[in-house]
Amino acid sequence: MSYPITTKTVSLSKGPDPKSSIQVERDAQKFNPQAMQYFLEGSKERGELVKSLIQQMERDPILFTDGSYYDITKTQQREITVVKINRVSRYLESESVEVFTKRLSLIGLFDPQVCTRMMVNLGLFLNSIKGNGTEEQLKYWAFQKKTSQLNGMYGCFGMTELAHGSNVAGCETTATFDRASDEFVINTPHIGATKWWIGGAAHSSTHTVCYARLIVDGKDYGVKTFIVPLRDANHDLMPGISVGDIGAKMGREGIDNGWIQFSQVRIPRFFMLQKFCKVSREGEVTLPPLEQLSYSALIGGRVMIVMDSYRMLARVSTIALRYAIGRRQFKGDNVDQDDENALETQLLDYPLHQKRLLPYLAAAYVVSTGALKIEKASEDILEYLDKAVATGNHAGIMKSIEDMKSLFVDSASLKATCTWLGCEAIDECRQACGGHGYSNYNGFGRAYNDFAVQCSWEGDNNVLAISSGKPIVRHIMGLEKGKTVKGSLDFLNQWKSYTGSGASKVILNNGNDITDVKKFIKALEVAIIRMAYETAKTAKKETFDYVGAELVSLSKLKAHHYLLSEYVRRVDTCGDYSLKPYLNDLGKLYAATVVLDKYSGIFLAYNVVSTTAITDLAKSVIPSLCRQVRPNVVGLTDSFQLSDMMVNAAIGNYDGDIYENYFDLVKQLNPPAKDKAPYSAALEAMLNRPTIDERERFEKTMETGEILSK
Repeated sequence: MSYPITTKTVSLSKGPDPKSSIQVERDAQKFNPQAMQYFLEGSKERGELVKSLIQQMERDPILFTDGSYYDITKTQQREITVVKINRVSRYLESESVEVFTKRLSLIGLFDPQVCTRMMVNLGLFLNSIKGNGTEEQLKYWAFQKKTSQLNGMYGCFGMTELAHGSNVAGCETTATFDRASDEFVINTPHIGATKWWIGGAAHSSTHTVCYARLIVDGKDYGVKTFIVPLRDANHDLMPGISVGDIGAKMGREGIDNGWIQFSQVRIPRFFMLQKFCKVSREGEVTLPPLEQLSYSALIGGRVMIVMDSYRMLARVSTIALRYAIGRRQFKGDNVDQDDENALETQLLDYPLHQKRLLPYLAAAYVVSTGALKIEKASEDILEYLDKAVATGNHAGIMKSIEDMKSLFVDSASLKATCTWLGCEAIDECRQACGGHGYSNYNGFGRAYNDFAVQCSWEGDNNVLAISSGKPIVRHIMGLEKGKTVKGSLDFLNQWKSYTGSGASKVILNNGNDITDVKKFIKALEVAIIRMAYETAKTAKKETFDYVGAELVSLSKLKAHHYLLSEYVRRVDTCGDYSLKPYLNDLGKLYAATVVLDKYSGIFLAYNVVSTTAITDLAKSVIPSLCRQVRPNVVGLTDSFQLSDMMVNAAIGNYDGDIYENYFDLVKQLNPPAKDKAPYSAALEAMLNRPTIDERERFEKTMETGEILSK
């Protein structure tokens, strides 16, 4: 007879052993998770950098985060966030831009409010100066004033207004040129023009990049950018500046989002950022060759958000999948129902659970490659543009403008699609963990509240998606007039082969076609071509507003085409052949579930896929791909190389000891010895209250009635 051995807690019988379940599967893995991490991060060098940064931050007593993160109040979040920013600024002093950017990306996963509050200054504020200011203006504000070192100045990004967010061109703050004093007068004309959601404005920022309408001699030249001081060297508000805290939010309470109103605030003319748009001393206005160039500051943010989406997909799928391996519930079809000693079925052995969770694991892998590509493309294009502007290379500027147009479409579609996917993954992974997923200590609630803002930054994702879907339709209209398309949408040049007489050609005829990822990418191209072609017809008859839903769908399909194309390219060029079978399975699963299963209506409507293939998709393709991926789940999640601090979920720790870890954390943060609450007196007063007769001093009793009736 065997007896239970006391470990963390005393047990009188053998309890569940989730730790052994995950270890058995970990021991059975057939590929090297470390090599896989190098693939995910883009190279061995980058992979090792990520690990070393995580280790460093885990050991840093100020930056370290644990389960107590989920219990702190809004005020405590603000205090702790500033203390952490102070600490991170010390790393900034000695690290390269590349290394520090990677550090911020990782901080964004385990403490996003620290990352965001810093990026308002280092990203949005400085990128706006870099994108819109001259080289000398950048040197002055970023380096001479030490803003890039979080020293001396702290900037915020004054774009969004109370009544205007997505429509930046409609912002109503004014910057009126006063020729007599050579100044701009910045003014908030009404409440709707109040700057709103401005991170850092409430308490931190000394300056803002203000997006305001340029008014010269009564003429409105549209929205331009201006540096406006908010606070003096004593950190007191400047005359004419009113700011306030916008209050509680869904998440990221550690950020001091605020509002700003300008009351006839005067700034020197040279505080206008004049890289593209210039105003001379005499009031002559030079406009940029492309108005959208003034929004280039947003590109870096979009790129970082795509990487954020990858890391969030990795984190929440790791939590849910580790839990699904350790958690057993009911006796499923894989268990002998007559065996009384048989263990209950692991959640992840249920086909439905596999279909719910494994697509997000696949999505993490696919999005990782797209995030790296768009990051590199953005760096290259913006660097080329800066050089062209600095040297007065007109041809180079025009080439950059063409490249920027493609980058705007790619980054907008990816930002919207990947953040939607990230939010969806957090909630589905939470639900897949049942009641324990609802506990704050297991990470999902805080993750959702903090990540959901990604779908609203730079405006509602639908508006951003429309802005990236519209150029696709316009390209089709241009192709009909004999033009050609360059960049990531060059596949649209095949439009004649798949419209008109070619509109009936089916690309995916059966299940085998679906799992041929290169053929699947061709199917995506044809779906985009045909949908854009038909949408163009409708837009000509009606308006672009009328086809808003179609434009959003086109944007999503474009993002998936970008992601899958880069994923296939990366897998094909991967030097470690031992990884390819596993990577190929994930690519197929992503195509089948995240794309075709969700957009089957579009694929069917435009005759890109046969009904036979869709039947195969549900009956055999998805179940088969899930079965192929299932044995490798532990290795594939371990490959993210996320430490327990980064995961920060009791049921998602590396050791898989879900019940002990969860129970220990609950007891640590809610000591059982504290069995009375601050409000216990109210409960006791309710439960121990006297009877009604006692409280009425026995004045309405029969005895009293007899006395008073005499």
